[in-house]
Amino acid sequence: MGLKVIGSGLGRTGTLSTKLALEQLGFAPCHHMVEVFMRPASVPLWIAASQGKPDWDAIFGDFEAMVDHPGCAFWRELADYYPDARVLHTVRDPDKWFDSTQATIFNPDRPGPPGGDMKVFFDQLHGWYGGDIHDRAFMVDFFRRHTEAVVAGVPKDRLLVFDVTEGWEPLCAFLAVPVPETPYPRENSKQEFQSRVASGQMPIDLEKVARL
Repeated sequence: MGLKVIGSGLGRTGTLSTKLALEQLGFAPCHHMVEVFMRPASVPLWIAASQGKPDWDAIFGDFEAMVDHPGCAFWRELADYYPDARVLHTVRDPDKWFDSTQATIFNPDRPGPPGGDMKVFFDQLHGWYGGDIHDRAFMVDFFRRHTEAVVAGVPKDRLLVFDVTEGWEPLCAFLAVPVPETPYPRENSKQEFQSRVASGQMPIDLEKVARL
């Protein structure tokens, strides 16, 4: 199938909402971190990719788009591998992003995976940042540097730097598709994430993202 949209934005920049938005616009299915949990057999493929041995056809063969971790860490490689794909870079205020990560995906009080491939996967994911993921100054600087690298590394006519609060119009214009009449999706807020975790559930409601 081949990716048509490559999401280079970090997790907690509205990526789940954007996954659902892209799928509504016809770029479906869209890969997101939730797919790793839904497809545990893909974990060794991601481990190999982090070791410099990617098999993008095996990972993304069924997908038309990608957002969020772990794919955002490979935006350069994916942009080269899928030269016709457009690059969508989701952003938000860096300090608010950091606060959100610490309350959700990088919460230092959340237990980590017990072991095996999933632990290796998350160790690689966290290690990609190259520093303390709980240090505000480091992470805010990383966020800014990541955006600067994407902007510098992707041709302007191939890139959209996008804040989900902008809604449908810039995204649809970028992808040359009609603007839906429905509101832009809003999923996986910090409050929703925390509430589900506190009740012993998966952070993301898989029924909302599972494909028929």
